[in-house]
Order: sequence, then C-alpha cells, then structure tokens
Amino acid sequence: MSITAPAGFVAAGGSAGIKAGGVPDVAVVATADGRPVPGAGVFTSNLAAAAPVQLSRSHLQATAGQVAGVVLTSGNANAATGHPGLEAATHLCTLTALGIGARPEQVLICQTGLIGIPFPIIEVGPNIRRIVGARAGGPESAAAAARAIMTTDTVPKEALVRAEGFTVGAMAKGAAMLAPNMATMLALCTTDAAVDAVTLQAALRLAVNASFNVMTVDGATSTNDTVLVLASGLGATPSSAALADALTEACTSLAGQMVADAEGATKVSHIRVVGAASDGAAHQAARKVADSMLVQCSLNGEDPYWGRVVSELGSAGV
Repeated sequence: MSITAPAGFVAAGGSAGIKAGGVPDVAVVATADGRPVPGAGVFTSNLAAAAPVQLSRSHLQATAGQVAGVVLTSGNANAATGHPGLEAATHLCTLTALGIGARPEQVLICQTGLIGIPFPIIEVGPNIRRIVGARAGGPESAAAAARAIMTTDTVPKEALVRAEGFTVGAMAKGAAMLAPNMATMLALCTTDAAVDAVTLQAALRLAVNASFNVMTVDGATSTNDTVLVLASGLGATPSSAALADALTEACTSLAGQMVADAEGATKVSHIRVVGAASDGAAHQAARKVADSMLVQCSLNGEDPYWGRVVSELGSAGV
C-alpha cells in the first residue's frame, strides 16, 4: 500500500478509452471526504508546458494551495494541443470534482503519453464518473492507480515512508525522456502530516531538487513533468526538516525506480563529486559526466575508461 497509506486518502484506477483494449489509463486520488487539504506542486521547466501543467499551476494559485483530488491520465500527453487541449483538461477536472464533491479548481491534473495528438475527451469523459466512483482506501486501490498511470513503464512505481507520527505514500511513472528538470514523469505524494501549503511547497521543492532533479537517462526534459503532494493533516505536525526528509526519501525511491526501468537500460550509475567549490559546482560537474554519451558507452560496455571522465570534468566549466 502506498498512495492510500497516509490517513485520509482514497484512490482508483481504470480504463476510460485513451488506450485500446481496455488497458487502465486513468487514476484518481482524492481526500476521503472530498474536502480540500493543503497541496503543492513542482512542474516542468520546459517552456512548451502541456495543458495539464498550465491548468494545475492555475488551480494551485487560485485556491492558495487547497486541493481535494488529482486526476491522472496516461496514453495521451495533451501537450501542444492548443486551446482544445486546455478545454479537455478543464473538463476532466470538472468531471472529477463532481464525482468527489469538490469545486473544479480544487482538482489538479496530470497527463502523460504522446505529444501533439488531440485528447479524446468525447470518448473519455463519460467514463470518468465510473472511475471516480470506484475510489477506495487500501492496497488494491493504490496499486490500481499506480498501474493506470504507466505508459512505457514495465512495472508500477510506488514508495512508502513511515516517519515520526506521520506517513508519506507516493506513486510515479517514468521510463524515458529522463533528465532535469525533471523528466517525462508524473509523481504524486500523499501525507497525513499536519502542515500548511507554504511549508508543504518548500519541503516538496527540497525533495525534488535532491531526487528527480539529480537523475538523467537521455538528457531530454519533457513538457508534462509534474510532482504533487497533498497533506490531510490527520497525523503529527513534523518539523520542516522532518517533512522534507520524508518527502525526499519517497521521491528518491521513485527516482531510482525510474532510472532502473528506463527504456533499454541495463545499468544504473551514481556520480559522486568530492572537492568541488560548492554544491552547485558539484552538480554541474556530475551532470556533465552523467550526460556524456562516451561515459555512458564506457559504463554500458563495462570498460570504465577514466580518461573520458576527466575530459568531461575539464569541460564542465567549474
């Protein structure tokens, strides 16, 4: 059990017709009573941000970080789809809100899949209420939600962290276009920690910087990258550091699972830099080495030629 492990959350996953053959393609995670709770988000740095990213940013701003639920779809990124794409994302939030008893702006949306293809809202819309209505607590619902957001992933990605007096549950998808900031990835965390939206946002930013923003597979930053967190407030009130640590642990686990499941990958490497002038310089050096095609070829061929590492460090600009 992951996303529904923290007190106060329910989830569901099912097929709405985005993918052929009845493959699960929509997940919903919401508060158990449909009431909004503090929420936060970190989004792609890509300037061609997809409709769901634009809408979720807008909703968080409009509600001052009060969120009752999240709808996540897979199979169609709803990116580079213009105004019709934004209308489709808005309609999905509205349908989800009706099902959980919230306002549309209290629902966030994550979408992933192929870019530039119109979202099939006419086919998908009528199936959303059924999926929202199936939401429940427990491990089966959590697992169904995690499966429904997969695209080229070969396995679901989930994490669970039990801290002092509170819990963090998380799920994610991601297997390609993995590079900061962040990756072709969606991640959703829930926690029963009692915190406000401002504290939650700061903790999530720290967690993302220490996890998703320090991984890479192919150097590509997608249009839909989103990491969200909702806090029910039914647990203890942790310190800012304790909250950030728990979120970082969950996000780091998910990031590791993504890299391990990357398309065509057979190796996972960790680049550790010592002796740099600052953390920023260390990150810059590590990124140059990690993104080097020659270094990657050496590691893949199990011939770790250190000359290629030296060459990349020397051109890192630090």
